Amino acid sequence: MTRQDDAANRKLAVFPTFHKVEGRRVVVVGSAEEAAAKVRLLAETRARIEVIAPRIKPAVAAALDTAGGVWVRARFQPGLLEGAALVFAASGEERQDTAVVEAARKLGIPANAVDRPELCDFYVGALVNRAPVAIAITSTGVGPVLARHIRARIEALLPRETGDLARLAESFRDTVARVIVGAAERRRFWARFFSSPVAAHLQAGRPDVARAEAQRLLNSRSDDAGFVWLVGAGPGAEDLLTLRAQRVLQEADVIVHDALVPGEVIAMGRRDAERIAVGKRKGAHSVSQAQINAILVREAALGRRVVRLKAGDPLVFGRAGEEMAALREAGVAYDIVPGVTAALAAAASARIPLTLRGIASDLVFATGHDRSGDTLPGWAGLAMGGATVAVYMGRSVAARVAERLAEAGLAAETPVVVVENAAQRGETLYAGTLCDLAAFEGRDDVTGPALIVIGKAVGHADLPESQPLRAMLASRAVAAA
Repeated sequence: MTRQDDAANRKLAVFPTFHKVEGRRVVVVGSAEEAAAKVRLLAETRARIEVIAPRIKPAVAAALDTAGGVWVRARFQPGLLEGAALVFAASGEERQDTAVVEAARKLGIPANAVDRPELCDFYVGALVNRAPVAIAITSTGVGPVLARHIRARIEALLPRETGDLARLAESFRDTVARVIVGAAERRRFWARFFSSPVAAHLQAGRPDVARAEAQRLLNSRSDDAGFVWLVGAGPGAEDLLTLRAQRVLQEADVIVHDALVPGEVIAMGRRDAERIAVGKRKGAHSVSQAQINAILVREAALGRRVVRLKAGDPLVFGRAGEEMAALREAGVAYDIVPGVTAALAAAASARIPLTLRGIASDLVFATGHDRSGDTLPGWAGLAMGGATVAVYMGRSVAARVAERLAEAGLAAETPVVVVENAAQRGETLYAGTLCDLAAFEGRDDVTGPALIVIGKAVGHADLPESQPLRAMLASRAVAAA
């Protein structure tokens, strides 16, 4: 392929435009499922929708009813198209669709024939509706499924409240034009407006606060108010990050992250966002919680948008309560973005039922230590009652946990599974029973975060690739002999 050919291939065969259809007739000719699909799409607009067909299928009737459209019960005649803004041929029959397109062209009306790109005057893109904002993606008929995949990704990045943000901006437009003199200064204001906490407040369901923040921006036009998101990064797999977490990572000026958050997840933030590592690992807290609180307050006070990125869920052993208290005391606005907590990720990845009808109806999340460093005594009674117990950060106290439960009378054959690096590429499963658990604590080949799951329901897990909890103990005994 020559350079000229390559340049030609990169030029569009279409020019993207948006037709004004509010209050105007848009006609669909046909009664097949294709017609129903077009009616459902047109229902996203304020067009007056008409379907022309002597008979229509239930799917078309239902779509018309939902859209508030009109059924013209007649065979197609060219005169029925007069005055329409757009025409869709959706009969499913080539001869009929061709006749409809030709009739529309004679009347000067753009026409589209469903699934017949060679007949079309225009293509219908995969639509992202955030009214009044609209995004349409087209493959010019070559790959409609690809266009739908692209639409799904864009929808994930654009919150439903995008349209609310646009309408709020529109309500301020005349005032901004009157108060702020000079096009360059107005552009700077709108850049601050769309990147400020206004959007975050709308997304959190606080429209009154969002309007007040917008008014503050207009009145002060100086220091921006900062905002903090406490975000759960999940177990570490990028595709288990929530859509909201992905979005706020792209909006953050600063990302304050823990050591357990993988670099691939941190990299999903803006390239120009500042990264602040506050690596807290067991026995090696490089930054104290008080210092982390101070960092969040300081960065927000500078008018920056801050993501506090934590492994798992911020509200499950994530010390989010202390950070929320510090932010409230400092008067900093914040929001919480949940993540997939380790117990749920480990159970899903290892196919462990955490609850099971008739066997386990309670689920307990616990940590390896209480605040004073002692192994928590409450597990025993809970486990004895049939609950499934998920022990976070429990490898270093595995022997003590096993001892406590055995002392309380939990059967030695109670199933136990340990999941290392849950839902990540290096995930490893170790399976056994309560009497094997003490051996796990001494394994020096386990270096990643480990979650212990104990209970009768665990015995119903699908664990074909698990390793035994006692594997290392057995190998040492052979070596000693």
